[in-house]
Amino acid sequence: MSCTTLLVGRNASYDGSTMIARNMDSGSGEYTPKKMLRVSGKNAPKKYKSVLSHVEIPLPEKALDYICFPDALGDKGIWAGAGTNSANVSVSATETITSNELVQAADPLVVLHKEGKKEIPGGIGEEDMTSLLLPYIHTAREGVIRLGELLEKYGTYEMNGVAFSDTKEIWWLETIGGHHFIAKKVPDDAYVMMANQQGIDSFDLEDAFGKQKEHICSKDLREFMAEHHLNLDFEGDFNPRAAFGSHSDADHVYNTPRTWYILRRLNPNTFRYEGESADFRPDSDDIPWAMVPERKITPMDVKYLLSTHFQGTDYDCYGKFGDLSRVGQIRPIGIERTSFLSLHQNKEEKCKDLECITWFTFGANVFNALIPMFSAVTKIPNYFSNTKKEVSTDSFYWQNRLIGAMADASYQKSRFHVERYQGSVQAKCYQLIEEYKKEVSKRKRGQAEITALLEECNEKIAAICKKETAELLNKVLYEASSIMKNCYSRSDA
Repeated sequence: MSCTTLLVGRNASYDGSTMIARNMDSGSGEYTPKKMLRVSGKNAPKKYKSVLSHVEIPLPEKALDYICFPDALGDKGIWAGAGTNSANVSVSATETITSNELVQAADPLVVLHKEGKKEIPGGIGEEDMTSLLLPYIHTAREGVIRLGELLEKYGTYEMNGVAFSDTKEIWWLETIGGHHFIAKKVPDDAYVMMANQQGIDSFDLEDAFGKQKEHICSKDLREFMAEHHLNLDFEGDFNPRAAFGSHSDADHVYNTPRTWYILRRLNPNTFRYEGESADFRPDSDDIPWAMVPERKITPMDVKYLLSTHFQGTDYDCYGKFGDLSRVGQIRPIGIERTSFLSLHQNKEEKCKDLECITWFTFGANVFNALIPMFSAVTKIPNYFSNTKKEVSTDSFYWQNRLIGAMADASYQKSRFHVERYQGSVQAKCYQLIEEYKKEVSKRKRGQAEITALLEECNEKIAAICKKETAELLNKVLYEASSIMKNCYSRSDA
C-alpha cells in the first residue's frame, strides 16, 4: 500500500501528547471502503489465519478491547489498519517501505507458494499486523518486541514500517527482508516523516545489543549484516537507509518529494529548499528521518500535511501559475486513493479514559475534515461504522468519496466551501472533546458513567459531522453541476 506517515514526539506536540498518524492509500486502480470498528477482547479467537498468506498463528489467551479501521467489505482480510486499545496503546500498521536486491537475496520475503501439491503459507503482512498486535500489548515497547518475535518465527511477505505509541513514547519499526527488523524510539522533541521508503538514517548497534534504551533489532542483525556485506558505511555511524533501503530514480518522484515538502513546512527557516544552493530538493536522498520542528505541532498541522498537493510550489497538481511544466511531475501526499487517515493522540491524564483521542477521516484528504473522538468507548456511532458496498449518503466514507470526486472536478469553485467546512467541523468537534474532558474531570465517577459520557460526546460529534458534511455535499454538487460540458445559460421561460 502507498501511504504517508507522520510521527510527533510529546515535546514537539502542542499539548505534550504523542501523535502517530498515517494515510492508508489504496493500491493503484482501487478504492477500498473503510469503516471504524470497536472490537471486544471477550471471547477472542484462539487462532488467527491470514486470508492472503494462509499463515496460521496461535493467539494469547487474554485480549484487550480496541478500536480500528478495517476494510468495510472484508473480502481480502481484516486490514485493521490502525487503532488504540484499552491499555491506551496505539498502533499504525503499516507503511509500505522499500528495500534493495542485496537485502532480498540475503533474507527473501516469505511468500505463499506451492511445492508440488503441498501449500507453503507465507508470512504476515499489512492485512494482519494490527490484529496480531493491538489486542495483546500494554506499551509501545511491548509492541516492538511482540512484532519482532512474530517476524522471527513467521516472517513477512513485504517490507513494512510500523508505528507504536503510548502516553510516554513512540517507537518506529522497519522490517528488513523476510525475518529481520530494526526499531528506534522517536526523539521526544522531534517529528518523523515516512513516505514509502526505508527511513531510519542512523542506528546505535551498541544500544540495540545493550540496554536497548532507544534501539531494538533482530538478535542476529550484526552477524546477518557481516555475512552479507550490508553495511555500506566506511566509518562512523551506521546508516540503515543506505544499507537496507532503495536507491532508485522512482524514489525521486514518488517518495522523497513528500518528505521534502513536510520538512519545508515544519522547518521553513532551517534549510534552503529552492534553487541551485538548496540544502534539500524533492529528489534529495538524505532528507533527515527525524527533525526538531520550528514550532510545536497540532493535529490540524498533521491533517494539513497529510492532505497536501504541494501548495505554494510549481508541483501543485491544481496549480495555475509558475512553471506549469512541473504540474503533476511528482506524487502528491493527499491523493484520490486515500482510504482513511487516522491520528492517535495519547497523553497522560488523571482519568485514564481521557488519555487517548482518535482523530480520523475517510477519502481524499484534500476535501475532507479530521474528526476527533474518544477512544475508550464500547460502541462507534453508526455514521462512521456503517460503510457498505453500496454508495450511500448516510455513510461518512461514501459522502467523502462523493465530495472528493465532485470538488476535484470543480476545484476552483468548490475549494472555498471545503476550506470553510474543514475549519468549522474540526473546531466544533474539538470544542466538544474539550468540554467533555472538563465535565468528566469535575468529580469522581463510576466507569459506566464515564463511558456513557464519552459515548454521548462521540454521538454529538457524529451528528455535527453528518449535518455539515451533507451541507458541503450539496454545495459541491451545485458547483460541479454548474460547469458541466452541456451547460447552457438561456432558460426556457
